[in-house]
Amino acid sequence: MNEWSIQEVAKIAGTTSRTLRHYDDVGLLAPTRIGANGYRRYDSAALVRLQRILLLRELGLSIPQIGEILARPTATEDALTQHLAWLRSEQDRLTRQIASVESTITTLKKGEEPMAKDMFDGFDHTQHKDEVIERWGEAAYAESDRWWTGLDEALKGDFAAQTAALNAAWQDAATRGIPAAGDEAQALAGRHVAWLRSVPGTPAATSGGDVAGYVRGLGEMYVADPRFAANYGGEAGAAFVRDALAAYADAQL
Repeated sequence: MNEWSIQEVAKIAGTTSRTLRHYDDVGLLAPTRIGANGYRRYDSAALVRLQRILLLRELGLSIPQIGEILARPTATEDALTQHLAWLRSEQDRLTRQIASVESTITTLKKGEEPMAKDMFDGFDHTQHKDEVIERWGEAAYAESDRWWTGLDEALKGDFAAQTAALNAAWQDAATRGIPAAGDEAQALAGRHVAWLRSVPGTPAATSGGDVAGYVRGLGEMYVADPRFAANYGGEAGAAFVRDALAAYADAQL
């Protein structure tokens, strides 16, 4: 059985021995064994667990949230499959951004004027503009667009991390097959509605709006549109989100 020292693990994982000791202190990652000399040793199963921890940190989850997820009886393979889907989505977005920036650099080096339509591929926050306008009107889109474009890069990053963490939590819950109307799923639905309320222009954030109808409609859209369903691991995951949001709307909105 292969084993690695704490220094070796820190080097191959791109982290530090201090961080690994902290993960042990807070109950996230204990060493596989401690030798007679007091040195910590980690086996391949520990490295897989560390990979999950680092991926969840990339999603913006806190240490307590990661601890909760790791404690749940989800198969490691299923959990990593969810992570992989998110990473591939990010890979596609970053690949498009890289190509866009490279194209701009090449154009500038040639002394030519960049083509505006080619400069922002992968940066588009308006990809669902038509759906928003069709369902909730031009004013709703315009207000949310003003809010988004007014954020600095740090705040945009924070919101993106919050969104990714929420999506990951939904995927984890759906994979475990918990009841959509149960306490855990309903707490997650409440978190989802709070996230919706944080975006100006949405019916959830508008005084007097039909929040319950809005939430139910979003749930249906998550299932019907593969672009949205992908955020929740596919159609089955989106159906779980829809059912949980509908139950929350019935009980709380």
